Amino acid sequence: MNNSPIDSKTIRTWKYHLQDEIDASFLYKHLAVMVDNEKNKRIYLSLAAVEDKHVAVWKDLLEKNHIKLGPDTPSFKASSLYHLSKRFGYAFLTKLMLKEEATEVKSYMGLYNSSPAGPTKNIALKLAQDSAEHANRLMGSGGITEEPWHNSESGGLLRNIVYGFNDGLTANFGLIAGVIGAGAVPHIILVSGIAGMIADSLSMGASGYLASISEKEVYEHEKSMEADEIKLMPELETEELALIYEAKGMNRELAVTRAKEAMKNPEQVLNDKVREELGMTENLSSPLKEGWVTGTATAIGAIIPIFPFFFFHGALAVWISLTVAMLAHFGVGAARSFFTGRAIFRSGFDMFIVGMGVAVVGYFIGEFVAVMLR
Repeated sequence: MNNSPIDSKTIRTWKYHLQDEIDASFLYKHLAVMVDNEKNKRIYLSLAAVEDKHVAVWKDLLEKNHIKLGPDTPSFKASSLYHLSKRFGYAFLTKLMLKEEATEVKSYMGLYNSSPAGPTKNIALKLAQDSAEHANRLMGSGGITEEPWHNSESGGLLRNIVYGFNDGLTANFGLIAGVIGAGAVPHIILVSGIAGMIADSLSMGASGYLASISEKEVYEHEKSMEADEIKLMPELETEELALIYEAKGMNRELAVTRAKEAMKNPEQVLNDKVREELGMTENLSSPLKEGWVTGTATAIGAIIPIFPFFFFHGALAVWISLTVAMLAHFGVGAARSFFTGRAIFRSGFDMFIVGMGVAVVGYFIGEFVAVMLR
């Protein structure tokens, strides 16, 4: 029976981290067996040895609080990764381990910030530093310079315009095709299209607004996390800064000297690392503006397939709507190539096929529903 005064949530947290360290040790030892390169073999064995020390730290903390421990066996997840790596090779597992170390850095930094002064806080800081060092060693062997525990993805207004337009066009085109397939009279087609346009533009506008807020929160979180790392792990951050300078062409000695000098100004180092290492810049656009732009772009895209029905009727309106919508699909596909890097014609043609597929499926679903309701 557990007589520990520690609450159950804390116990679960400790056991979770203990299992993570057991899994990491198991997988690093497995990597050491798989690789042929002696240098990497030594790296993996040394990382496994450190993970074993982490296991001992958590076990000691649990035992001191009279918490019963189970056997040191790898979890189902770790065992699955082991078998997958046997099939796909050690490079596959190395990348996954890098992600795992990244997750540990975030987890331990969170535990450090949320824990009161005491053994848990001290352990969290030490293990966050070790996990960051492990990730750096794995990154160094793979030539990676961006810290994997940060998220550097960002958007932009132009991207919002293109994707909002695309969503409105495709969704409303499918809706119109379904209503036509159901044999609706012209004014029902028009009303359905207008209702679809309003609903989709409001939905996408709200999504753009919330996405912008989330992006700002991510930026602030990553910047705050980097500030904590500079404050709590100055030696590691100095080394990372030196690596960045080396990657830009400085020799090792000059890079280290420059990094040490730069660390005397933490605020400037923070701004430089957020920009250079994480590839992040603050989004200065307001969430309201992003929401309005996304919603408007969606409405413009959505009105294209219903526009002909304002002026024409019957088969003529349908064929004009189809032609204009398909040309618009090709155009928006071509525009997306600027973000995806694909060839303009291929991207446009793919979007054309998607639009045609949506129209065909929408039409036959509408026809099927109409038959079922008769």
